[in-house]
Formats: sequence, C-alpha cells, structure tokens
Amino acid sequence: MINNIASMDLRPQMTVSKATPSFSSMSMPAILGFKTPQLKEKATIRVKKIKRGDNIIIPGEIDDDYVDIVEELIQVPRKNNDSCGENFFASPKILAPPIKRELKYLKNCYIIDYIQSPKQRCGMGTNAIKALAEKAMFDKKADGRIVTFSAPMVRESSPALFFYKLGFRFTSPEANEYMEKCIRDNMPDIPPQTGMMYLPRTRLHKLLRYGELF
Repeated sequence: MINNIASMDLRPQMTVSKATPSFSSMSMPAILGFKTPQLKEKATIRVKKIKRGDNIIIPGEIDDDYVDIVEELIQVPRKNNDSCGENFFASPKILAPPIKRELKYLKNCYIIDYIQSPKQRCGMGTNAIKALAEKAMFDKKADGRIVTFSAPMVRESSPALFFYKLGFRFTSPEANEYMEKCIRDNMPDIPPQTGMMYLPRTRLHKLLRYGELF
C-alpha cells in the first residue's frame, strides 16, 4: 500500500466567507414628504393681576370673599340759603352729623383684559379660562378670584354670554336676571351687556370639574 503523502497539498486551507443576502432584512424606502405636526391652536388671553393696595371700589353686589368691606364716615355740609360771599353777617356753614357708609375694596385677584379664539365654538376659549381658574385657585393671594369687564369689541359681538355660561356673574342683579331670561327663551340675538363680572367660588369648582356649565 503506497502512502502517497508527498503528493498531498500541505498548505493551510483558508476560506473566505462571502456576503449572502439576508432573508430577514428588508430595504427601507426613503422617507419622503415628512411634515412636522402642527402645533395645537389656542385662544389668546391677556390677564392682569389686581392688588388690594390698588383700592378699587366695587359697586353693586358681589360675594364677600372678593372684597374688603370698610366703614367710613363722611362729613356732609348742610345747605345754607345765605351765601357767605355776599352777606358778611351770614352764619358759617354748619356740618351735619357724619354719615356712615360701607365701601367694598377689591382683594387680590386676576382680571381678564382680553380674550380671543381663532375658531368659534371649539372649546379653545373655555380651555383658556379653565387654565386661568386653576392658576388662580392655587395662587394663595388671589385665592381663586377672577374678574372681568364685559365690553363688546364691536357692536355685533359681546362676551357677556360666553362668560355667563362659564359661571361668571354681573355685579348688577338686573343684568343677571336679563341674561337668565335670554338663555331661558333661547334668544338668538342678545344685546351687548356691559359691566363688571366675577366668578363665584361655587361656580369656580363647577367650571374645573365639568367645563361649560350649560
């Protein structure tokens, strides 16, 4: 038996692996037409902060937690038919007994100066008021107090109904009664109502829980 070793190739055998297509990998198509998502639209609201030291007097009816009630004495002179300037011997003016009156000074609160929504009846204005209500509620000085002055920007529009449905009330009882009548009778055209409005504390909590009250 001939062992033909000499005829064997003793050089080390090296193999080179070649890349083969993978069955699990897939080619990704190019991303075309990708757009950045649009930011969510919001209502524009401008708010100021009122301090007790501003000494703003509130006429009409308002909840006691909105004001500091201060009693002041006022001297009112009596009417005198004689004129001191014309008659030298006329008696001097006699002061009547002082009159006591109560003044209501507005406490620290937020006042809505301006609000406008890019779209109507989409809840943007309501969300803006709710965000302000949350901010006012956690403000220790404001303690949830929010006021505004309802004044139409144009003759055909008035924010009174919008604020009223969110829980705001006029300091005038007559204006509140008229707004209730308009809502009850479902009047399509409500004349613009002007005057100061505030958000009572009971209605503040309803606004944060349920959104629109009506």
